[in-house]
Amino acid sequence: MLSSRRPRNPAALKRSIRKRWSSKPNNKPCPPCPSLQDCPIAWVNTMVFDYKDQLKTGEFLLSTWPSVPDDKTDLFNPMGTVEKNPNVDSAAGLLIRFPNIRPHPLYYPPLDKVGDMEKNGEAANATKEELVKLKEIMDNKNYTEFFEDEKDLLWKLRTEVRDRYHESLSKLLLITKWNRREDVVLMVSLLSNWRDLPAIHALELLDYSFPDPAVRSFTIRCLRKLSDAELLQYLIQLVQVLKYESYLDCDLATFLLERALSNWRIGHFLFWHLRSEIHVASVSLRFGLILEAYCRGNIHHIKLLSKQIEALGKMKALSDFVKSGSQKMTADDLKLCIRQESYMEALSDLLSPLNPSVILADICADRCRFMDSKMKPIWLMYNPKVQEDMVGIIFKSGDDLRQDMLTLQMIQLMENLWKKEGLDLRMIPYGCLSTGNKMGLIEVVKNSDTIANIQRNSSNSAATAAFNKDALLNWLKSKNPEDKLEQAIEEFTLSCAGYCVATYVLGIGDRHNDNIMIRETGQLFHIDFGHFLGNFKRKLGINRERVPFILTYDFVHVIQQGRTNNSEKFERFREYCERAYKILCRNGTLFVNLFAMMKAAGLPELTSFKDIQYLKDSLALGKSEEEALKNFKVKFNEALRESWKTKVNWMMHSLAKDNRP
Repeated sequence: MLSSRRPRNPAALKRSIRKRWSSKPNNKPCPPCPSLQDCPIAWVNTMVFDYKDQLKTGEFLLSTWPSVPDDKTDLFNPMGTVEKNPNVDSAAGLLIRFPNIRPHPLYYPPLDKVGDMEKNGEAANATKEELVKLKEIMDNKNYTEFFEDEKDLLWKLRTEVRDRYHESLSKLLLITKWNRREDVVLMVSLLSNWRDLPAIHALELLDYSFPDPAVRSFTIRCLRKLSDAELLQYLIQLVQVLKYESYLDCDLATFLLERALSNWRIGHFLFWHLRSEIHVASVSLRFGLILEAYCRGNIHHIKLLSKQIEALGKMKALSDFVKSGSQKMTADDLKLCIRQESYMEALSDLLSPLNPSVILADICADRCRFMDSKMKPIWLMYNPKVQEDMVGIIFKSGDDLRQDMLTLQMIQLMENLWKKEGLDLRMIPYGCLSTGNKMGLIEVVKNSDTIANIQRNSSNSAATAAFNKDALLNWLKSKNPEDKLEQAIEEFTLSCAGYCVATYVLGIGDRHNDNIMIRETGQLFHIDFGHFLGNFKRKLGINRERVPFILTYDFVHVIQQGRTNNSEKFERFREYCERAYKILCRNGTLFVNLFAMMKAAGLPELTSFKDIQYLKDSLALGKSEEEALKNFKVKFNEALRESWKTKVNWMMHSLAKDNRP
């Protein structure tokens, strides 16, 4: 049934739904449906076996989750949680009955018993043609859907896949018929003899497409070889795929807790990644229990974390105070508020949530301010206990920072991959942490300024500022004496190459001159990643961003050291870009897998495999390195040729900002 009130007949049910819908204010009408069957109104998932592996019997009343009427909603939601909706008063109820098929409880056999039921069977004799076809399937990184004859071939040669292509386990799992007992027995038996996968391939198996407990147990076995640094690198994704687990007590949760309790830094970030989504009804119970288990296992950490939570509460109060003060609010009002004893005490002497190795000792009220952007972020400055330089953090309320976190994680990963190949592109993946519902912290990169400010300060008019090609070079000259200028230009060249490639591959949008910054040492870096995967900004139906990435002539002017005939420097910059791009293409599967694991996060621009298609295209998955590089060269030339459009866009942005009341 759809309602726990159990109307006596279908007509009464329809009247009940209509009455409840019409009585709620601001409810928009449901879009027209071709038929009642094609119009999902709610969904719920449940397990056929309970946490004790016992087949369920009897009646269960499941409180459903409301469907979201958009193009990406299917009639079913296999990605959705198996938890019931805790908001039972506002949720429709679905009453289901599991038949009692035998007088005694029926249990799913343990994995070791399943493996003992039947051996792998006789190894199939493969023909030369079949082996060639198998290699073709294994070599194609874009294979996710198979023809029936390909499925039959993969299954027939499953032992060949195990022995020769063990890293392609996911392809074999995708074609396994999990509704056939014989195939499940064979696959589980095969898994018991499968070599451990490298972590980058094992991560893929935590997707919702692979729910079998034997597969997930095998995956965790592979992930146990991750170092602490590697685990921290993928921790955001590992927390997200907890949402796909069938039961609260699972191998993945145990693995994360074990590593968190043995490494204080992992515990710190596991705590914040879990707590930042504790408000989400579908995961509040699961994440809450894991948080409790961690805190009970590490009681010494509770006091430090409580202090951070208290400080964040005060930051939220400051943000609300600034936003409520309309345009009359000044920085002095904020400083006066911070100087209150309760604020000074709460905001001082705590570990930074962004980096628990940094102690935020004394808050400097005189250096604190709020920014003039829409969400009025609070800029807080601290005297740290160890470092000599001041530490700045930005508290932002009103924006979901998880997309920024994901983008910066990918930039950090790119930098690590480049450095392994001996290419240091001087990236600045600054700290960013979501700490709650649409709020979090951002690291302040010291001694830096936006391109917009540099251009405005060198021009008398906002309309012409964006077209001053000497502004950036003159600014670098003013910050770097002659003996340091060449090094600053080299830093600019390297970092510009890194961010050109990174922003192209990730499809970063909204790249105006207030979202690109430069350090006084020359490093260029991008900020504010509210749009990615090719979701470029539009205004009045017109795409304002018409270049693959930002490479303007004033950037080229700096790279060429102000000399138009200095083509040698520019060609070296081009080589940096091409080398960096080839390295990312060789690791394309890793980026696709990490983005796929984030589908559970509910980011508006990343909800399905369709959203990841941009990434597959930009990384040229399935193409040779020569084909990929040829395509990138076309994009590079396009970015350079069409850079005047970027300048026009920057001018429009500067004028709009200059004309704001």
